[in-house]
Amino acid sequence: MVDFIDRNINDVREKIRSAAKRSGRDPTEIRLMGVSKTHPVEYMLYAAAKLDMLGENRVQEAADKRMKWSPEDITPWHLIGHLQRNKARKALEVFDLIETVDSLDLARMLDRILAETDAYGFPVYIEINMSGELTKSGVAPQEAASLLERVMQYCPRLSVDGLMTIGPNTDDIGEIRKSFEGLRMLRDELRSVSGLQLHEISMGMSSDYEIAIEEGSTIVRVGTGIFGSRPQASK
Repeated sequence: MVDFIDRNINDVREKIRSAAKRSGRDPTEIRLMGVSKTHPVEYMLYAAAKLDMLGENRVQEAADKRMKWSPEDITPWHLIGHLQRNKARKALEVFDLIETVDSLDLARMLDRILAETDAYGFPVYIEINMSGELTKSGVAPQEAASLLERVMQYCPRLSVDGLMTIGPNTDDIGEIRKSFEGLRMLRDELRSVSGLQLHEISMGMSSDYEIAIEEGSTIVRVGTGIFGSRPQASK
């Protein structure tokens, strides 16, 4: 039985509405991503119509799941985990958007692969390590403008549509809020210097998405809050 997924999605949607109201925002500005890491594809198939998008951390896991996917379902898939360059080709085949571009080398690899089919406009986000934690991927905030400029210059087949970050690993609400506020301010700065809209800010997960919404998130990535505790990953 997967009825609990309905209840969880309804609960998350209500919390999104409340957080938006507290910050004077329109709830329709915020989209809900279901993150199904290690959960069975059956959960995703059940939930897809009730979500705005699906997120996966691992390229191969997503590839295996998409083989079982209904071709009629057009729910977009986002890669939200670190992308190694040797998996770039597969990622472009499996995902509709990559949120974790964090280096020029990776961006140029994606661009070269897209050039083989002369495809343009593949959407990506720049991942920013706002917390500075060594365990997290992402470009440092002070290097983001330079990276964005070079991606725009050298990777014409990529469309940088927004920024993404993972909140700091802490229970300190002040630190979490500072990190999310910082990404919003960085987005505004990069808009000014690049001329890009950068209309998406992907930040906030099951434990902190309400704070992220209050600080300007347009996409929240919720896993356990929708699908429950993660099962042990297959080896």
